[in-house]
Amino acid sequence: MNNLQSIDLNLLIYLDVLLRECNVTKAAAQLNITQPAMSNGLKRLRQLLNDPLLVRTSEGMVPTERALAMMQPLREVLYSVEEMIQPSREFEAQTSDRVFRIMASDYAASTLIPMLLEALAEEAPSISLDIMTPSDISFHDVENGKVDLAINRFEKLPQSFHQKSLWDDDFSVLIRNDHPLLTHYDLPHYLEAEHVWVSKTGFGVGVGMNPHDVQKLGWVDEALAEQDLRRNIKVFTRNYHVAMYLARQGLVATLPTRAAQLYADDPGLVIKQPPFNIPALALTMIWSPLLQHDAGHRWFRQRVTEVAEKA
Repeated sequence: MNNLQSIDLNLLIYLDVLLRECNVTKAAAQLNITQPAMSNGLKRLRQLLNDPLLVRTSEGMVPTERALAMMQPLREVLYSVEEMIQPSREFEAQTSDRVFRIMASDYAASTLIPMLLEALAEEAPSISLDIMTPSDISFHDVENGKVDLAINRFEKLPQSFHQKSLWDDDFSVLIRNDHPLLTHYDLPHYLEAEHVWVSKTGFGVGVGMNPHDVQKLGWVDEALAEQDLRRNIKVFTRNYHVAMYLARQGLVATLPTRAAQLYADDPGLVIKQPPFNIPALALTMIWSPLLQHDAGHRWFRQRVTEVAEKA
């Protein structure tokens, strides 16, 4: 029988990283140890637990049933230790020069970040923001706390992540001011017009779009599909500003209202309500449990929340 006095507790950290990465080399790099040292750690873990833990397959290393069962309890134990040893001192925002790394879609970056910068200029003038796109980071980057916050629309989230809803946004239609659609602005003419599709949910590198796969097209097209309708999409983009620029070129852009309002003063564009109902979208902020009790992170999350509530 094993007892704590006979166990090297560092092995629990090794195991946590190994089960998340399923790769000895990547796990070693994350912990800044050599690959042989991590391989030796895995060997010791296998002996300790009398289980192979990770099994090599044609698709790489795959966790065993016992390893999968241990993942969540192990994370909770390590989170508890992290919380216990976290310094209790307050965060000095006025003098801090900390860099906060945020993953944000260009929708979130354009609508939220400018207001956040205004608030930080008064309260924390030396703080910097490092804004990354959803394609710049992975699930593991958020989970491991390499990114302070991820702000976007998320369809599914791991239960271990902390999250906070920032706001709900409805949709608007952005149309060039001389577009024929404006002469007969109704659902049939809307569907006949040429559209630009725009969306970027979650994080990670996206894949090519299939205009016939309605379930992956998002809010606008799912709302149309419920009525057995489909719009004429000519361009797919993951960038909201590209979509708004293409609206100037004559394509119809249906996008979140807060994004459309960025172009409210453009005399060449008209903002209209959609000629059909589209459910609102939620902008959500997520972060790793590893950062939950960090004093600076708590302060920063509160500033982001306050800015969103005032928007």
